Amino acid sequence: MTNKILIANRGEIAVRIIRAAKELGIPTVSVYSKVDENSLHVKLADEAICIGKDKSSDSYLNINNIISAAIATGANAIHPGYGFLSENEKFVSIIEKCNIKFIGPSSKTISLLGNKACARDIAKQANVNIVDGSDGVVEDVSDALEVTKRIGYPILIKACSGGGGKGISVIKNDEELSYLFNQTKQEALVNFNDDRVYIEKYIENPRHIEIQIMADSFGNIVHLGERDCSIQRRNQKMIEESPSPFVSEDLRKELGEAAVRIAKIANYENAGTVEFIVDKNNNYYFIEVNTRIQVEHPITEMVTGIDLIKEQIKIAYNNKLSFTQESIKLIGHSIECRINAEDPDNSFRPSPGLIKNVIFPGGLGVRIDTHIYPNYTISPFYDSMLSKLIVYAPTRREAIRKMRMALEEFMIDGIKNNIELQYLIMYNTDFVRGSYDTNFMNKFLEIVRMSRNE
Repeated sequence: MTNKILIANRGEIAVRIIRAAKELGIPTVSVYSKVDENSLHVKLADEAICIGKDKSSDSYLNINNIISAAIATGANAIHPGYGFLSENEKFVSIIEKCNIKFIGPSSKTISLLGNKACARDIAKQANVNIVDGSDGVVEDVSDALEVTKRIGYPILIKACSGGGGKGISVIKNDEELSYLFNQTKQEALVNFNDDRVYIEKYIENPRHIEIQIMADSFGNIVHLGERDCSIQRRNQKMIEESPSPFVSEDLRKELGEAAVRIAKIANYENAGTVEFIVDKNNNYYFIEVNTRIQVEHPITEMVTGIDLIKEQIKIAYNNKLSFTQESIKLIGHSIECRINAEDPDNSFRPSPGLIKNVIFPGGLGVRIDTHIYPNYTISPFYDSMLSKLIVYAPTRREAIRKMRMALEEFMIDGIKNNIELQYLIMYNTDFVRGSYDTNFMNKFLEIVRMSRNE
């Protein structure tokens, strides 16, 4: 059978997958909603097929339409990208029953690790520290109060099937718990079609460190170092870098080995990310496993020299990993800024509309992953990310300077965006020193607000 990949996604990640497939000589099929008819991923694929109306529920989340598109076009593999159906156990199970390759882990693995409460149990089996919390799902406020009485405030209520910073509430007292418990369950239901939640002790101001893993079907599991994702706003990542300025060689080795142990117990295959929080004393705790490629995967590619998307595809087509743990070396430093269609001066309100013109930065060590172009309309129906700006340099200080230069050159005319804000962060003393944690953006935005009010 001739290999052909259907990409069940849109935007920059769909473009990224098309490019990797072309390098491997594999034809691609893009799916698209009606509003995405003129999107770049539609133009670049060998074939394209409309799968529904504008809303995600009618198109990119429509399992029947996506499977039908794969069958109609003769695709024998589906790459889900990230978001949408990438971690949907039902979707993957149907693909498997249709004898189509899913470029990602099995439905069984997704079921095990996609449920955050089950993932915590696997981490325990792997002898990896977890944050104190509930033993599985918490059914109601009464149960939540019992857990909180044991572990103390502050706590996190988290969706069992959560991801992307959604379905999470920080709770500081009984009053907030009573009010926000059911609200968090409702948010989980809306976003993940699953209202189950669990509770963790909230560790204040940690570093958010994640480990990239890759595993084939022959039992080989390798980690590719860490990414520091601590700079976030409302649990949404903004800037990532690799390697972390905070992580020592010893801690890197410990985190990597912990991630591999978890993956082995779960019989993991393909790309995944094991996420940890690390406190100021270097104590680390497992958070979750993302059973997909991450938005921020390019910075790992830059410091390892490995094309993770191509590796995903080769693994799905039953090839062994093209590298070993011993061959992985982190060389140089890479930083990624997420450029979003949003208005930082107006509570980060989404800013859809027509891009009148765009100028991309360039030069050695500057990479743009994007789907935008002049006269392209940003739809209000989907995520606001316009592009990922990635830089690479021999040292962290040089990478910061390169990112400053690239942000200066990057111009998007017609819609509000966060380029200026990212530029200001690159000059922040704490960021430059590598002295930051997950509370960085709260402090930084307050500094910006005060300076503008003076």
